[in-house]
Amino acid sequence: MIIIKNDIEIEYMRHAGKLVGETLARLEEIVKPGITTAELDKIAEEFILKHNAKPSFKGYNGFPASICASVNNEVVHGIPGSRVLQEGDIISVDCGAILNGYQGDAARTIPVGKVSSEAEKLIEVTRESFFKGVEYAKVGNKLSDISSAIQTYVENFHFSIVRDFVGHGIGKDMHEDPEVPNFGRPGRGPKLRQGMVLAIEPMVNIGQYEVDVQSNGWTVVTRDGSLSAHYENTVAILNNGPEILTLI
Repeated sequence: MIIIKNDIEIEYMRHAGKLVGETLARLEEIVKPGITTAELDKIAEEFILKHNAKPSFKGYNGFPASICASVNNEVVHGIPGSRVLQEGDIISVDCGAILNGYQGDAARTIPVGKVSSEAEKLIEVTRESFFKGVEYAKVGNKLSDISSAIQTYVENFHFSIVRDFVGHGIGKDMHEDPEVPNFGRPGRGPKLRQGMVLAIEPMVNIGQYEVDVQSNGWTVVTRDGSLSAHYENTVAILNNGPEILTLI
């Protein structure tokens, strides 16, 4: 069941979304060679708690940390730990926060120092594919209009879209209906309505789209070992157009 949010609920989600955007901006400033993913997690958790919010991910279905930190060929759900970031790595940071009972959720892929031109292009295309999709996040369109726009843009660059993991509705719960694939034909799925709120999150691989889950039960990696990038925002569908709640 798709839960439609009223104006008051969307205002609460603006505050949660702003905090998530600010947390990711803080992490983008401090990602550098030599820092560990556990240090990034600690900084994010302290920042969220300082703003009277709770990290969404910590304890969610048993996840042990406040951010997901996925490096290089890790697609999503990387667990922060002792890994030291190296010059030339890329790291996808996914972050969620609960404020006043409502969720915000967003992700960014961040270069570590100077990265290859191919990695730079992957990050840029992944980010831009989100905005191509958001152009179709309008009242009256179909959900798959977003999906198709993302896939078309990504595949124009000969990258691939992950199929096994998708975006989602969001509100009081982190994951609500509907699922939001990043691939598919246009004109399908539910009609977009005022008050729907979606987490739209393309996951893009340089190589093939197939992925595997590692033995820890969480970390998703590209099957062929190729680099992967992730870009996500929480988006409210409004009568005057989409509003991205996690951009600052």
